Amino acid sequence: MQGKWLSIVGIGEDGLQGLSAIARSLIDQAQVIVGGDRHLAMLPPDDPRPKIAWTSPISTSIAEIIRRRGESICVLASGDPFCYGIGVTLTRQIPLEEITIIPAPSTFSLACAKLGWSFTETEALSLCGRPASLLQSYIYPQAKILILSEGKDTPAIVAEILTNRGYGGSKITVLEHLGGVQERIVAGIAAHWSETEIAPLNAIAVNCIANPEVIPLPRLPGLPDHAYHHDGQLTKSEVRAVTLAKLAPTPGQLLWDIGAGCGSISIEWMRTHSQCQAIAIEQNPTRLNYIADNAAALGTPNLRIINGKSPLILQDLPTPDAIFIGGGVTAPGLFDICWNALRPGGRLVANVVTVEGEQTLFKWYEQVGGNLTRIAIQRAEPIGKFLGWRAMSPVTQWMVIKPENFK
Repeated sequence: MQGKWLSIVGIGEDGLQGLSAIARSLIDQAQVIVGGDRHLAMLPPDDPRPKIAWTSPISTSIAEIIRRRGESICVLASGDPFCYGIGVTLTRQIPLEEITIIPAPSTFSLACAKLGWSFTETEALSLCGRPASLLQSYIYPQAKILILSEGKDTPAIVAEILTNRGYGGSKITVLEHLGGVQERIVAGIAAHWSETEIAPLNAIAVNCIANPEVIPLPRLPGLPDHAYHHDGQLTKSEVRAVTLAKLAPTPGQLLWDIGAGCGSISIEWMRTHSQCQAIAIEQNPTRLNYIADNAAALGTPNLRIINGKSPLILQDLPTPDAIFIGGGVTAPGLFDICWNALRPGGRLVANVVTVEGEQTLFKWYEQVGGNLTRIAIQRAEPIGKFLGWRAMSPVTQWMVIKPENFK
């Protein structure tokens, strides 16, 4: 077995002088040094050892490290290498048994120390190389959010998102070069944010304050229908809540949302936890735009959207942990492809509103069992000066769990 040949050393803004004796020893004994330009510049100018600077795509640099396997290599990282850092990427491709890791305090830890915040009571995310709309699902009244910035423009983007969402009174604190001689803290209010002279290396702390008229959007399924842009192809709030409860999202699991409409099921699946993943399959071009817009507005920009008609488009997609069929249940061969693709123990839920759809679901029920449920919702609506009950189209729902021992 290959011994430990790779070390990952976290470095703070105070540079090499802030490192422990063990960390300095790993750097001094390394034959090759890897890092960003900022990290490599911390080394003495006359350091003769080979240097590998991170390139774009970073996979090229990772491949070079692996090619040198067995040489003594030290990777210089910012703060904690496993807090949105290079450590996560490296350990996916190199066994942990071959690596020595010495972390420094993360940016989040340093920010909490400056602000007096409890890290366990904060929401933390990175916008480095990620869509800024990810922030949307972290916003709620009194939330304390810590954000790793993409660069000097990120604070203004965050301020705009908060203001547009009705959280213009939120307090924003930008923390530059934490722990170093250039450390600076700038504070302001989202709606009035105008600071432009921001260092590229910064973190953002947000104390979310909602405007009085704001009605918070929960992470629980069943968001109000008006939270979505749609053309009428929307699983209504009450039915959506029941459907997601049957799908039972669990962190890290993948959902196929077939006939996604405006994307409400897959979006609310992903909103339950940041590690939930979903693929929305839809053939209507207008609805594809609705899905993309809704995903960005509701904080799930990483929703994968596929333009195509089921079941052919389902071939070669990643194995799902759950499948929701919201449209097209009568398509020939759809059930067989979905059932074979679903991992054992996974859930399949289908909703229909037509007699033909019900007939199809009953055939599937006869094949593999499961549960059939009729969901009938009535909403009170004005009738002249009074209120009367207006029934929505009843929904027939079928749910089945694929047996663990299914062959």
